[in-house]
Amino acid sequence: MSLDILWLLLSWLAYFVIHSFLASLRMKNWVASNWPTKMPLYRLSFNVLAVVLLIPPMALTFAWQGEWLWQWQGVGQWVANGMLLVAVVGFIWSMKYYDGSEFLGFRQLKNRVESVEDQEHFQLSPLHRWVRHPWYFFALLLIWSHDMHLGWLISASMMTLYFVIGSRMEEKKLVVYHGEVYRQYQKLVPGVIVLPWRHIDDAQLAELLKIERVAE
Repeated sequence: MSLDILWLLLSWLAYFVIHSFLASLRMKNWVASNWPTKMPLYRLSFNVLAVVLLIPPMALTFAWQGEWLWQWQGVGQWVANGMLLVAVVGFIWSMKYYDGSEFLGFRQLKNRVESVEDQEHFQLSPLHRWVRHPWYFFALLLIWSHDMHLGWLISASMMTLYFVIGSRMEEKKLVVYHGEVYRQYQKLVPGVIVLPWRHIDDAQLAELLKIERVAE
């Protein structure tokens, strides 16, 4: 293994470890216990740090590309461009179903929210009827529609692995937040990859919302 590959792998590994640690309930509870007045700033700080820490592995990816493995051509290029278009449109469309202020952390800062839990109730957008983590799904379409050199293949593989592992870690928190309704939701809908034969219809959605109302 060359040093370039080793540094690239280590940079992604460091990013994933730090990102997961800061996103964990253990870390949030520790900050809430020791510095409760800092909690309103936690989500915003976490997002800023997540972007800043992403710079080294991405810089290494393109500084050292390695040899080209394939470049989309012909029909393959149409498929890749189609994946890219679906991802971009999907991201844009999905934004209207997210509370951007809450996701970014501005609402917590404005309202001086010191609690660890997310403030939103359990709710499902049209995309969430098909996959539990639509943004991860669209991100996968983006990264795998790219022309592939060795550096990007390593980075794409590491990101894919983290989406799978990270989504499972994230869902442990969602089960804590939402309880039985989220456990039932997990049984009905795939996590990261859309599987057309597994999705929620109107009747199943109504049953899930009943569980949510009872829990409240």
